[in-house]
Amino acid sequence: MNELESRLLKTGAERLALLGKHAERLMQGYTRDDVPLDGLNDSALRKLLAARVLWRPDEQSGVKLAPKVRELIAEMLADETRRHVNADVAETLELVRSLVHSYREARSRSEHWRQEQQLLRLRQEVDDLNGRFADAIDSLWQRLNSDFGFVSQLSDKIRENDRAQKQIVRLLDGLVLIDFDELIALVGSDGSLRKLLISQLQQRLSHHYTSLREVQRRLIELMARFRKQQARSRLISGMVAFMREHPGFVPGNYAKRSDVPALFNHAAPLNAAAAPALDRALENRVLAELLHKLPTPRHAAQTVESAVAALTPEDNLAAARQQALKQDVERFYLAVLDQPPAEPISALAYLYDSHLEWPDEIWLFQVISEYQGLPRSEQQAFRLHQEESPASSFNDLRLIHDVALAVAV
Repeated sequence: MNELESRLLKTGAERLALLGKHAERLMQGYTRDDVPLDGLNDSALRKLLAARVLWRPDEQSGVKLAPKVRELIAEMLADETRRHVNADVAETLELVRSLVHSYREARSRSEHWRQEQQLLRLRQEVDDLNGRFADAIDSLWQRLNSDFGFVSQLSDKIRENDRAQKQIVRLLDGLVLIDFDELIALVGSDGSLRKLLISQLQQRLSHHYTSLREVQRRLIELMARFRKQQARSRLISGMVAFMREHPGFVPGNYAKRSDVPALFNHAAPLNAAAAPALDRALENRVLAELLHKLPTPRHAAQTVESAVAALTPEDNLAAARQQALKQDVERFYLAVLDQPPAEPISALAYLYDSHLEWPDEIWLFQVISEYQGLPRSEQQAFRLHQEESPASSFNDLRLIHDVALAVAV
């Protein structure tokens, strides 16, 4: 650990300790306009101001919480009235481009420590970007699940829904800014950068995009429901106001009117039953004319099913082997579940002990693919460890020799 990193750790720990030491007074400042200074000595106040936990707009104003501290408390409390939905993608992309250039420059000069530091910062920036999208989507889902219960009036609900719609549009516009063709050209053939900025980032952003579209669909449904409720409430309010102005008003008998207003005409029409009188000879001619005027029934066109592609015996054999491989991997996962949580099972050891005839590479690839195909909630039930090593001292390609799987504690 160098001197700069040691100083950062020490200063950060001291300032985080300030938050815990004055937590109650900071929360009072979060719920009020100013931070109460009762019981806060000058030394503690100077430390909080120097750490940018508090700030004073001018000499006449009181001491207030710093904006970043207020946002931090709102995020920790999931306070939907104060949480900000903003991913700030453009600024992050500019920083990512700068870090990638610094990383490649350090690699060309064989500055390994600086290269690792730049790669660490890249991982942190990508994680922060995904975290901001996840927090924004979580905030929107919180509003949906509470049915906008934190606003009291229907008009406030509609305005809050409209604000959430605009936030979703801004988030989707931020996703559009991420051009993977540009990132592919930027990272080149570096394996670590391609894994971080192409495969992992694309997978997570695809999940964010799907979640945002689902939230947008739910918000549109809520907007339609609120508009309908608003129209009904306005109708009732208008009727009540009219009755107050005209206390002697008596509604007319709309059932006896020939022109019923559409507002009240909701009854289904009555269709009188009728049948031809075949026993009356005088009406046979009229019935025959009516029968000839009936339209000729049209027969529906028969749909022709499109031919399916023929499967060769080689395709059937490959599909059967793939299904057998998948079933063997599922048995391996079941065997892991039967083991105690602290005892991982080697995938290759299980392959050899079970006398399975799959090649090592195909078996390891299927075990990893099965894990990555699980939902996120089920992935958390396992702990996957890859035994890997670099291909050479000049190649960052990682070679996987074995995979150990255990139940997460």
